[in-house]
Amino acid sequence: MSDERRQIADAYDTDPLAVNLSVIEKYRASGGYIGAPFGGPDGLLLLTTTGARTGRRHTAPMMYRRHGDRFVVFASNAGARAHPGWFRNLAAHPDATVEVGRETFEVTALITAGDERERLWQLFPFPEHQERAGRQIPVVVLERRTS
Repeated sequence: MSDERRQIADAYDTDPLAVNLSVIEKYRASGGYIGAPFGGPDGLLLLTTTGARTGRRHTAPMMYRRHGDRFVVFASNAGARAHPGWFRNLAAHPDATVEVGRETFEVTALITAGDERERLWQLFPFPEHQERAGRQIPVVVLERRTS
């Protein structure tokens, strides 16, 4: 792991919300080009969900993979034992907003299962998170809504 990646990981362990807020701010200011280790908008998006309990809007940066015209995200929570908050929010309120680069659009989240989940799981670049998590990591498809 590079020194920069280690510093970000250490900062994330200490205060993940502060790291996420910094990433979100840089992402929006640069059109998604925030540099190493995150890359650009071809691998990182911003997902805004509605809180499952609060109803408030929450934005989280996350890596994604394309599968046709769909966006695939993985609720790995860096291999933590609990699902990330954004996943719980999508399970309760599947309509969300995605930002990729300077484009913003509405999506509907579909939590995959069975063969589709297994097929899309192959896109995830950190399979070691699965073992660390001690739970099945959900794979979520974000489909662009048409007006």
